Amino acid sequence: MLESTPTTTDTGSTPSHEAPHPLHGPLARGPLGRLGAWSARRRRLVFAIWIAVVVVMGAFAPGVERALSGAGWQANGSASVQVRDLAQRYFAGQGSSAIEVVVHSSRGPVTDPAARAVMTRVERVLAANPDVSSVVAPQPGLTISPDGHTAIVRAGAGGDTNAMVAAADALEAPLAALARPGISVTPTGSSVLWADFNRANHSAMMRSEMFSWPVTLAILVLAFGSLVAAGLPLLLTLAGLFSAAGLLDLLSKVTPISIWAMNFAMMFALALGIDYALFIVVRFRGAYFGRHRDVEHAVAETMDSAGKAVAFSALTVLVSLSAVWVVPSPAFRSVSGGIMIAVVFVAAATLTLLPAALGALGERVDALALPWVHAGEHRSARFARWGETLWRRPVLFGVAAVALLVALAVPVIGLRTAMPSIRVVPAGADARVGYTQVQRAFGVGAPGELQVIAPTANAAATVSILRADRGVAAVTPPVASTSRPDLSLIGVVPTVGPSSPALATTLTRLRAEVPTGVLIGGAAAENIDLQHLLAGKTTEVIVLVMALGFVLLLLALRAVLIALLGVLTSLLATAGAFGVARLVFQNGDLHALLGFAPQGFLDAWAPVFFFAMIFAISMDYTVFLLSSAKEHYERSGDARDAMVNGVAHSGRVIFSAGAVMVAVFFTFALSGPLPPKEMGVVLGVAVLLDAFVVRLVLVPVLLRLSGHAAWWLPRWLDRALPEVSFAHE
Repeated sequence: MLESTPTTTDTGSTPSHEAPHPLHGPLARGPLGRLGAWSARRRRLVFAIWIAVVVVMGAFAPGVERALSGAGWQANGSASVQVRDLAQRYFAGQGSSAIEVVVHSSRGPVTDPAARAVMTRVERVLAANPDVSSVVAPQPGLTISPDGHTAIVRAGAGGDTNAMVAAADALEAPLAALARPGISVTPTGSSVLWADFNRANHSAMMRSEMFSWPVTLAILVLAFGSLVAAGLPLLLTLAGLFSAAGLLDLLSKVTPISIWAMNFAMMFALALGIDYALFIVVRFRGAYFGRHRDVEHAVAETMDSAGKAVAFSALTVLVSLSAVWVVPSPAFRSVSGGIMIAVVFVAAATLTLLPAALGALGERVDALALPWVHAGEHRSARFARWGETLWRRPVLFGVAAVALLVALAVPVIGLRTAMPSIRVVPAGADARVGYTQVQRAFGVGAPGELQVIAPTANAAATVSILRADRGVAAVTPPVASTSRPDLSLIGVVPTVGPSSPALATTLTRLRAEVPTGVLIGGAAAENIDLQHLLAGKTTEVIVLVMALGFVLLLLALRAVLIALLGVLTSLLATAGAFGVARLVFQNGDLHALLGFAPQGFLDAWAPVFFFAMIFAISMDYTVFLLSSAKEHYERSGDARDAMVNGVAHSGRVIFSAGAVMVAVFFTFALSGPLPPKEMGVVLGVAVLLDAFVVRLVLVPVLLRLSGHAAWWLPRWLDRALPEVSFAHE
């Protein structure tokens, strides 16, 4: 549906490169039009400011990957986090973030001289790391296996979870060098798991980005018909990305920020840079070539209409992502904050740097052009015909769209979620190899050992209760803290593995049975607590995101019904995406093609976080379509003109931007670890459905069926809302 033949513009004229005629009347109505005109006129100053910002922030950007943290996936205030903090403070750092080093001898017991020598060297390497607070040698009956071939050396956490992930990353190579023939040395535990995952994830993300950029550029060239115009979205992306990366590096000096913040910021900088540049550049070319405006007036007209839509879109994205902050988890909040920083920089570049670039380029925006460069300017003849078709047959296309979305959404009813299992890291990763060794040597539940901190006075009673529970395989004797003798630490080995749903049941039962004041934690308990937190917050986040989105659309469009429909229809695309996710990741459909072993569930953080991301992206297309429709309704007062021309003016942008995003997200679906695959499939399917089914079929049909009622606004609300107009003239 990309244009391939020249057509007339909405003024009926053909594209021309003749000297443009001045625009009569005021230069621009609103502040964004004036800002755009000023940026075009004072472009050297704007370029200088942005060069300074990018250079300063870019100086910090290279260090961002090393500065950002890898942990933070926890439920703040939960019993498990309290246990970890107490264990680190009063029990020599032997909490959930402690590092375990598995020494396995296949040629004899670990008490043999050769194995003992290896374990001694392991202890020295661990003790030399500044983030290790203590080293506990293997102990018979506790950390030496019954068959005598496997032992565990424990390194206490001397820093927070993020510091221990960094320590695990630094220790893996020195520890691997200690292995000898027949004697393996393998670190494991939650800190090592996150270190391995972050390494594999970073590599996969880089491969996906390297593959997606050429695909993105190719689609942009086809969409714009000009190499120069196609390069403008990349200008915004790079400016926003370098600036956001530098600021994230600076903020990491103040507070821990998840490395996922940079990964998602990169994706959103690319997504929004493309969306916004497409909308602005297409509208500018329509004003400049199609309406014969001079450059400054064309920029002003563009920013006063399309720029206003971009500003509302960016605000909607920021508000949607801010709703994630109701989840009290450091990783969620830092990732959301990282994306918001990227959005702010990209939006700022769109409203200032892009107008300056357009002012400098003028007609050269179409340099290195393809034959269809002026096909329809910003009004697509093909999408106009598509709008006419939808107007004539709304019921047929509306029913077909709803049927497709509902069919894809039905599987979401049986969707199960849980925290990621050991399968999120490659099979050869240290954390996974060590995990398997611990299970074989100490039992299936050993990698998910629970930690119990009890008042010493109640320790004996607590042990009795724990040993009597049917979900407990073993209980270690209580150990009193040397610095705080009133507290004792007890280890509990469950009968099931860390990813088994039965472990959550066991944990809930144990917490109800133990005496008051007894806390139960451990790495597996932290995952369960976070999962329960996310399950409890999912509805709250969804309702909050939709309510805020409705308010912003109401402010922008000043129309109750279409603002409500714009928000509700996004639910269909989201439900369809999660229905597909259930089939792929829970049921295992297409797992061979995508190259992963299904866990039997979707990662628990996906519904909350992906919903906010999907809603944020979908609002781009919603604002572009409905603001264009509102612009024409304000001019003509005709519902048919609003719907058809709304599709004609925004359809090409939505189609092109959607194609780019689907291509980009699906490249992540082919990457290494499981979470990026989940992200790629869920976001890719969501954009596919939202852009091509919801925004280009269902919403126009709803505009057709609702007619003038779509733009209705009660008088009392009309008086209360601020005046917002998208019509430039």
